[in-house]
Amino acid sequence: MKKIAVLQSNYIPWKGYFDLVAAVDEFILYDDMQYTRRDWRNRNLIKTPRGVQWLTVPVRVKGKYHQTIRETEIDGSGWAENHWKNLVRCYRGAPCFREVAEMLETYYRRHYDRLSTLNRDLIEFVCGYLGITTKISNSWDYRLVAGQSERLADLCLQAAGTEYLSGPAARDYLDENVFVGKGLKVTWFDYAGYPEYPQLWGEFNHGVTILDLLFNCGKEASRYMRYVLP
Repeated sequence: MKKIAVLQSNYIPWKGYFDLVAAVDEFILYDDMQYTRRDWRNRNLIKTPRGVQWLTVPVRVKGKYHQTIRETEIDGSGWAENHWKNLVRCYRGAPCFREVAEMLETYYRRHYDRLSTLNRDLIEFVCGYLGITTKISNSWDYRLVAGQSERLADLCLQAAGTEYLSGPAARDYLDENVFVGKGLKVTWFDYAGYPEYPQLWGEFNHGVTILDLLFNCGKEASRYMRYVLP
């Protein structure tokens, strides 16, 4: 049995994203998909004394209506210093900030041209910190066939998968019959029922970047996730 998930890369995703990564044997970053504006691809939420705030990576979109995530270029470099200053300002009082920041800061000192590369590096950083050993590959490592569900099922087969894990939002478009016809099991990942953890700045919010959890809980983060460290 080999479990596969296929999902677009996001910028410093929330904890549920990493639970899905940890639940499969191979996680395929689906960055051959069209880049979507005002989405999670280039932004995420942090908590601040004034409520939640977006951290947004500026990207070049003018006239590029059909570009893929893989093709999307980052616009400038000043955003990185701004993001890092915001993270320091809002989380320096968190119990595990210093431990995580010592490793994380190096990524904000690097130069990135492509959004997809930035996202993957940060995703791999979080996986490494949490001890998640799932193989991460790119959709362009495989051939891509036509059809939305057909393409996902074929990626799963090419990766020698037997089970496809998907978030619940895909119920609106995924045709399970395509997978069943190819001998693949479809499992819907459930994000409900997460416990709260010690969090700064007022009312608890589950939907922020996983960095919030890491800064507040460090190596104990997996206690508040579905993934449990071995």
